[in-house]
Amino acid sequence: MTAPIIRELVESVRETLETLGAYTLFAARVARETPRALWRFGLVVEQVHNSGALSLVITMLSGLFVGMVLGLQGFDLLERFGSEDSLGSVTALGLLKELGPVITALLFAGRAGTALASELGLMRATDQLAAMEMMAVDPVRRVVMPRFLGGVISMPLLAGIFSLIGIYGAQLVGVQIMGVDAGQFWSQMRGAVEFEDVMEGALKSVVFGVACSLVAVYEGYHSVPTAEGVGRATTRTVVISSVSVLLLDYMLTAVML
Repeated sequence: MTAPIIRELVESVRETLETLGAYTLFAARVARETPRALWRFGLVVEQVHNSGALSLVITMLSGLFVGMVLGLQGFDLLERFGSEDSLGSVTALGLLKELGPVITALLFAGRAGTALASELGLMRATDQLAAMEMMAVDPVRRVVMPRFLGGVISMPLLAGIFSLIGIYGAQLVGVQIMGVDAGQFWSQMRGAVEFEDVMEGALKSVVFGVACSLVAVYEGYHSVPTAEGVGRATTRTVVISSVSVLLLDYMLTAVML
């Protein structure tokens, strides 16, 4: 009874290590190709549009509602201590340092990440990538790299927009509905938010963008060339990206604090 359990455990550990090794080798290949891929400016801009501009609506709507919820919850909490005027600083710090990068990364993984994985998986299933290899065209350099760089560039921009819209949503609820003084709201925010806070959120968004984009292109590029394989790659993209974002968020926060 014990032997099969141990065998399954060993097999799971072996598969996990193999997957980590494959990710590491693929990441090293992507890093090696990055300087050369930056010269393909038109392809990168096109992928920034696909990954970033087409994700603007869901990012802005989510940022607005998250900010409004923060305004309601923050006002209710601060009112108990007679510190309603600190609503601006609390919401700004929460959005810029934590909620903005994390929620944007999760939205990015669900929208842009799945699009990248399914697109590359479909190209694998229809032998387009194999055809490129037969014509001596490196599919990683020609297809994968523009999509990876487009995701990495888009993620910090989306996180910044999310945070700005979220602050506006908190101001809309706190000032217009709850009656917080507008001058106190903005002055408290300016006094509390420092440059290091903004840079912390920016660094997190860049790291999350690299992680989500890498997972998406890896899963799509290495997907099984069947309809089921493409669907599984898309699902794995969302799951692995979400878990990676939360794990990296804790690690980065612990280091920065």
